[in-house]
Amino acid sequence: MNIFSKLSLFFLVGIIACKDVKKYKPDPSESVQVKIGEVKLINLNDQPVDMRQYKDKTVFINFWATWCKPCLEEMPSIKKAKEIMKNENIEFLFASNETTNEIEVFKKEHDYGFNYVKAGNMEELNIIGLPTTLIFNPDGKLAFSEIGYRKWDEKSNIDLILKIAKQE
Repeated sequence: MNIFSKLSLFFLVGIIACKDVKKYKPDPSESVQVKIGEVKLINLNDQPVDMRQYKDKTVFINFWATWCKPCLEEMPSIKKAKEIMKNENIEFLFASNETTNEIEVFKKEHDYGFNYVKAGNMEELNIIGLPTTLIFNPDGKLAFSEIGYRKWDEKSNIDLILKIAKQE
């Protein structure tokens, strides 16, 4: 491989690797909509999470990993958002496909007070990047889906979550 070929390949890989993550909000007219019952989560005692317990609640699920820098960077803002909305009927869940031990170690090292769970079906949910946040309305329908970092304690994001919670 000559120097031109190597530089071309390097440039192409750089463009692909640094491409901006597209923000995605589901279109209500799409024929396939994820419902909260399709999300498979496992608690840290290796028991399935019964998603029916969140009936009539807004559910904020953040898919993350201990090695994911943007995931870790957005956690303080999620903690603040959770505190701001503590009197609302909103459940915050943090789903990782890592081992229970890895999640437990992280939990002990970071005092966020989050409800950590293991993700059981990220591929079926088409989670293709981290962090990914799904927000389900009180009817259990997916109202928001986004790949990438967000500062969740900003007013516009608090308003977004509250709008979903109130189904406006």
